Amino acid sequence: MGRKIRVLVAKPGLDGHDRGAKVVAHALRDAGMEVIYTGLRQTPEQIVTAAIQEDVDVIGLSILSGAHMELCGRILDLMKEKGLNVPIFVGGIIPDEDVEKLKEMGIAEVYGPGTSLSKIVEDIRTAVGERK
Repeated sequence: MGRKIRVLVAKPGLDGHDRGAKVVAHALRDAGMEVIYTGLRQTPEQIVTAAIQEDVDVIGLSILSGAHMELCGRILDLMKEKGLNVPIFVGGIIPDEDVEKLKEMGIAEVYGPGTSLSKIVEDIRTAVGERK
């Protein structure tokens, strides 16, 4: 068996609520993935740097602040600039009209409140499996 799927879970921006991110991180660990949680109030630069340093397969962002378009755009720009090509999954309070925009920008999937943890686990496994 190969190495575990490595997932960086990050809370970009000024949002101070991380319960959802921690619940998802625990579910991913329970599913056999290695999770690196960066903590609250991370800048896009810190997130991309950590993703590169940790050699992750996936980035998971939890955003409740309403700044998802700007934060995701900046992270995607930095990833392109640094040559990092891994899927990004976003969870949080994302208005329906922004979900398709985020996907068009390059976000793999967007999850709102009530999304099952098993769906998130399966989506990550599928995305990583398709890349390998």
